[in-house]
Amino acid sequence: MNQYWSRRIRDIVPYTPGEQPKDRKFIKLNTNECPYPPSPRVVEAIQEAAGECLRLYPDPECLDLRTAIARREGLDVSQVFCGNGSDEILAFAFQAFFNPDREVVFPSITYSFYPVYANFFGLKFREVPMNPDFSIPIDLLCGHNGGIVLANPNAPTGIAAGLDAVEKVLTANPDAVVIVDEAYIDFGADSAVGLIDRYPNLLVVQTSSKSRALAGLRVGWAMGNPGLIGGLRCVRDSINSYTVDRLAQAGAAAAFRDEDYFQGICRRVINTRERTVRALKDKNFTVLSSQTNFLFVSCPGRAGRALLDGLRERGILVRWWDRPDIQDWLRISIGTDEEMDALVQALCELIV
Repeated sequence: MNQYWSRRIRDIVPYTPGEQPKDRKFIKLNTNECPYPPSPRVVEAIQEAAGECLRLYPDPECLDLRTAIARREGLDVSQVFCGNGSDEILAFAFQAFFNPDREVVFPSITYSFYPVYANFFGLKFREVPMNPDFSIPIDLLCGHNGGIVLANPNAPTGIAAGLDAVEKVLTANPDAVVIVDEAYIDFGADSAVGLIDRYPNLLVVQTSSKSRALAGLRVGWAMGNPGLIGGLRCVRDSINSYTVDRLAQAGAAAAFRDEDYFQGICRRVINTRERTVRALKDKNFTVLSSQTNFLFVSCPGRAGRALLDGLRERGILVRWWDRPDIQDWLRISIGTDEEMDALVQALCELIV
C-alpha cells in the first residue's frame, strides 16, 4: 500500500478486467468482444472526423449521437445520455441516484463492477443469493430499497429476466432508481426501453461494445426520463464535461445509422451461439440458457480452474472466477464458427 493513498481507496479491491494479450497467438474468448469488424460506415465516419477539427473539443452534449439513438428507440433526445462506455455511465449513476444511508441491492452473481462501485462511493449494499438454477430471485429485489441494479441479461450467467419481472421490481421500488444494465440485450432478450415513459425511476444502460463491434471506441448510453438524465449530466459536468471524444461520437452515430449491418452481426453471433450450445451439450457439458454473446459452461466432475488452464495451454482464453459458488464454471465469449469449433475440440480433449 502506498503511504500517499487516501483512506478512501486503501481497502478497495478494484475490478479486474479480462486479459488483453499483447500478441495474437490466442483465440480470445474472455472479454465478450464482437468477433466481427464494425460497419464500414463507422470507419468512414471516423476517417472523415480525423481532420483539422481534432484541435477543437468535441460536442459535450453528443447531440448527433443522442439524436441517432433516440430516433432508433422511439425516444426524445432529452431522454438519452452518452458517456465513455457503459461503465462510466454506471459509475455516474451510482453517484447520482444512490445515497450512503440507503441500501443498494443487486444479485450475488452479476457484473462484478457493481460492488466495486458501491465500495468506492461509500454505499451500503446487499447481494441477494441466486436461485439454484442461477436465475435472478426477483422477489428479493422487491421492497423499499435505496436502489436496484439489474443486469439483464445477467452476466456472467447469460440468463435474462422477462419484462414482467423488470416491471415487478420497478413497481416494488417506486422511490428508488432501478438501473437495468442491458449490455447484452441485442442477442435475444427484451429491452426495458419501452417502459421508460411509464416508470420515472427506470434507467436503462446500453453499450456499443458488443453488438455494434465498437469496444475500442468506448461509447455507452443511458435512457430514462429527463430528470434522471439531468442527474447524470450533473455528475458528468462536475468531473469532466468532455467524456466522449469526437471520433467516438462520429463512429458510434454511424453505427446507429447502419441497422442492417447491426442486425446481421446479431444474427451471426446468435447462430454460432446456438450451434456451440448443441455441440457442448452433445459432449455432456452443462450450458446455461443464454441470451447474450457468451456461454456459462461447466463439466460435471471437472474443476473450472483446470479447464481454464488447459484451454490457455491450447491457445484459448476464457474467463473464470475464483469464488466458491461459480468456481467450476467458465464464461466463454462467442467467436467465429471456426474459433468455437476449436474451443469445443479443446474442451473435449481436456475431459478425456
